[in-house]
Amino acid sequence: MTAVSAVPTVGAGPDLLGRSLRDVRISVTDRCNFRCPYCMPKARFGPGHRFLPRADALDAREIVRLAGVFASLGVTKIRLTGGEPLLRTDLVEIVEGIAKLGVPDIALTTNGALLRRWAVRLRDAGLHRVTVSLDSLDPTVFAALSDSKVDVSEVLDGIAAAREAGLEPIKLNCVVQRGVNEDGLLDLVDFARREGFGLRCIEYMDVGATNGWQMADVVSGEEILERVRQVYPLLDEDLDPAAVARTYRYADGAGDLGVITSVSRPFCGDCTRARLGVDGKLYTCLFATTGIDLREPMRSGADDDTLRSIVADRWKRRDDRYSELRGLGVADGDRIEMSYIGG
Repeated sequence: MTAVSAVPTVGAGPDLLGRSLRDVRISVTDRCNFRCPYCMPKARFGPGHRFLPRADALDAREIVRLAGVFASLGVTKIRLTGGEPLLRTDLVEIVEGIAKLGVPDIALTTNGALLRRWAVRLRDAGLHRVTVSLDSLDPTVFAALSDSKVDVSEVLDGIAAAREAGLEPIKLNCVVQRGVNEDGLLDLVDFARREGFGLRCIEYMDVGATNGWQMADVVSGEEILERVRQVYPLLDEDLDPAAVARTYRYADGAGDLGVITSVSRPFCGDCTRARLGVDGKLYTCLFATTGIDLREPMRSGADDDTLRSIVADRWKRRDDRYSELRGLGVADGDRIEMSYIGG
């Protein structure tokens, strides 16, 4: 792939709530080898589900070009997601292209099942770090949550491979659901502390329209913290307005714990993130109902200045604050599925 350089500009923002564009999540595929009920429930994404035709998905060169547009607008962090991004056979090419842009932080979110075979190649391509979704260490609970034939040991081996390759710091994401995996929370805490990984506990969210979300299934960040504090004292929250997670250090110095509280304590006011769907649509909120198309202008010959203008104009008109509105009881609409825009 030809080297691409981002052209520095004054940035895209601020949006209508004073938030600047700083990080972008790029979904490289809508396919996944898991069928987690909170993301891609098999009842909706079963054998008969029609995924996006490959010709309609962005190719590697298009992804890198748009990454360059984002970088030129002040984006300093790009995270590759899916679906499961390790199903994309040209992922190394994508990472190499983005690395050549000079983006300071290139990360990957994965379920980890295929990480052993990819870790070294991705490191060599320029990937900086990985986040692995791991909702339980219990084989039975893990199997139910992934709804797959993948054993949890394969994910743990993938995490070990990422460490061996130097893709650190490694973070673990756990979506905590009441009556599903909450009883295994402390096992994950112990594992993360022992191995030196950052654990991020995520409140179960009403992303998309197919996961059957109910407020009663949410284990709040405060309840998560209280469960942990009963075993491991935590220091005061590390105040970082740019961080999505509320992060706490263990009093004994054994790493940190994060909680992502989109439901109980929304952080819309500090959100600096956009999402690029696998089909080239730009979304300015995880809970968006529509996106703005970048693929068709690009394929119709638009130059980078035009693409920058489209992105900047959309960002400046952004007023998304779904999680805050949910708390007020006034949020509605058919939201895009998480597997299309990378969570």
